[in-house]
Amino acid sequence: MLSITSLSISLLFCALLSHSFASTFTITNNCPYTIWPGTLSGSSSPQLSTTGFQLNAGQSVRIPSVAGWSGRIWARTGCTFDASGAGSCQTGDCGGKLECNGLGATPPASLFEITLGTGDAEDFYDVSIVDGYNLPMVAVPQGDHGGCNATGCVSNLNMGCPKELQVVGGDGEGNVVACKSACEAFGLDQYCCAGEFANPTTCRPSFYASIFKRACPRAYSYAYDDGTSTFTCKASDYAIIFCPMNGVKRPNDGETTPLIEESKMEVSSSNILLPFPMLIPLLFQFISL
Repeated sequence: MLSITSLSISLLFCALLSHSFASTFTITNNCPYTIWPGTLSGSSSPQLSTTGFQLNAGQSVRIPSVAGWSGRIWARTGCTFDASGAGSCQTGDCGGKLECNGLGATPPASLFEITLGTGDAEDFYDVSIVDGYNLPMVAVPQGDHGGCNATGCVSNLNMGCPKELQVVGGDGEGNVVACKSACEAFGLDQYCCAGEFANPTTCRPSFYASIFKRACPRAYSYAYDDGTSTFTCKASDYAIIFCPMNGVKRPNDGETTPLIEESKMEVSSSNILLPFPMLIPLLFQFISL
């Protein structure tokens, strides 16, 4: 029979072993301006240590997760917040608050979506522009056993966004700050994969989804775009880089707001904007597609 001390040590060891399977999200702002990342947990997952924060150009943060966590990560642009964290963003807004606290991104917004595996089960992840697009982004998993694929959208879709999908900023210069999905723009079942189109047989990629897919072949372009857009891996860290090629025009600037407490996450301001040496060859995979 185990003694209380032995049992306590065993339980502690099991807890540490279970924790070792959890992944970390390293979010990097490679854009030449400030962004405000947001996080949204699935209904059965706990909130991460932060649900919204400011990330200046060149900064990275590391946010720990737990095994089995499921949710979304995105970036907001053109935000203005007061000292209480109330305000608004041009794109990706989540209820007008710095901390999203269970609210998702207002479309259009580029999304990183993931469900972490438990035990030896693999993670499932993707980058989605089904809800529209606001920033280029890539997700680069750091696999414990190799065989992990980067995914994302490095193209600046705002530059070639069809006029009927464009979201124009309020700076008076007519700059396109985001590109809507056809579903949001027109609200038709055939674009939203709803009603009689709510299955993979009847819901086919539209003209607009095809534009997105040609520009970003590894990203989700419509609801049933699973075959080329969902990836699996067992990773200890996911590098999520916004503006990986650093070629995005500066949107309207918002007022700055203090960074959240560093006790909630690790913050770095290295001059090296790309956190992993392996990122550069991986980006060439996107360019060659």
